Amino acid sequence: MSHKHEQLLRTIFHDPISCNIHWREIESLLGHVGAHIEQLSGARIRVKLNGAEGILHRPHHGNTLDRSAVRHLREYLAHARMTPSQYEEGRQPQH
Repeated sequence: MSHKHEQLLRTIFHDPISCNIHWREIESLLGHVGAHIEQLSGARIRVKLNGAEGILHRPHHGNTLDRSAVRHLREYLAHARMTPSQYEEGRQPQH
């Protein structure tokens, strides 16, 4: 994972919740980690990652996610085992 994507993952899980996360960065991160993305009606997308399936919503007004959207994204990524600590664990060399 690139440094940019690692930093974005940390930002998503950082408290207080940031309101300066752009949707295109989220799409880039999801694509980079191998998520399958399916367009649904309206602003909804179905995301499948590490066996976890969820529905996410693109922002309606503007390009940045609001706090509730970041919270929802955070919950989905945690369910899909893609938190910063889980990513770090998976990156450690196996002995």
